[in-house]
Amino acid sequence: MKITFFSTQPYDRESFLKHQADSRLELIFMEEKLTEYTVSLARGSEIVCVFVNDTLNENIIRQLSQLNIQLIALRCAGFNNVDLKAAQACNIKVVRVPAYSPHAVAEHTLAMIMTLNRKTHKAYNRVREQNFSLNGLLGFDLYKKTVGVIGTGHIGEVFCRILHGLGCNILACDPIKKPTVEAMGIPYVPMSELFPQCDILSLHCPLNEETRYLINNETIAQMKAGIMLINTSRGGLIDTKAVITGLKTGKISYLGIDVYEQEADLFFQNLSEQILHDDTIARLMTFPNVLITAHQGFFTQEALSQIALTTLDNVRQFIDGEVLINAVSKDNG
Repeated sequence: MKITFFSTQPYDRESFLKHQADSRLELIFMEEKLTEYTVSLARGSEIVCVFVNDTLNENIIRQLSQLNIQLIALRCAGFNNVDLKAAQACNIKVVRVPAYSPHAVAEHTLAMIMTLNRKTHKAYNRVREQNFSLNGLLGFDLYKKTVGVIGTGHIGEVFCRILHGLGCNILACDPIKKPTVEAMGIPYVPMSELFPQCDILSLHCPLNEETRYLINNETIAQMKAGIMLINTSRGGLIDTKAVITGLKTGKISYLGIDVYEQEADLFFQNLSEQILHDDTIARLMTFPNVLITAHQGFFTQEALSQIALTTLDNVRQFIDGEVLINAVSKDNG
């Protein structure tokens, strides 16, 4: 059975080939993203394997169905880029990797907080230029600071444990309260109570109709002045233009994002020799108190291995006619 992989990098190929042990599978790797212009590359395969910035709207899913694609295997946790209703109508199963390494993203979140706070990226560049001044590098103790965590799934819970070890005051917000989080003495509060209290706010929730533009002009107005805002979850959680206004007024003193709502045309590519046409992210990059990484949070050896192992096992379950334990559909998505 053939699987066409879209949006692959050398590390994807290396990881999947390392863990591929099923002789029934033929893996075909494409660097191209899945779009209406590249969907024909899946011809001859029964399965496509895609990533976060591949497009799987109704039109493309119908084309995949015409190519006899039977399974869409997401090698990521998020599935907001998939039209699940169209997939079900075309009888195409959709599976994902619900948890690969929550520690990877949670630790990257801490790295962004520490970098923004202690300005280690600026210090590194200064010292390389023989500038040993400390002016402009002043940070603050994380100890006893109030950190709001929106979303306490696998990643959010690990992040809470990290913060707990640092001695932070943590406030959680999630429709589903987890006993393991509450056992750390972390209270769940509504967002209306969370925003005014937080020195740092970190987003760890999925992107859906309820959470899209969760951070907007109205919610920013409720926040404590000088807040640090971190997003390592989904770009669409943040109204970027509203955040730029917050940065300009000083309401937001620090911004760290590993995801961006228009990242599909930017991230995972080397555009250093090209003109950047996205004026919004270009504006963000002019702020000295903004840190942007290009969807790097998941990128650890452990996470890549788990992504490959889980994806290949999802495919094995499909071939063997077993229950797809990591299936998503319009009903549960």
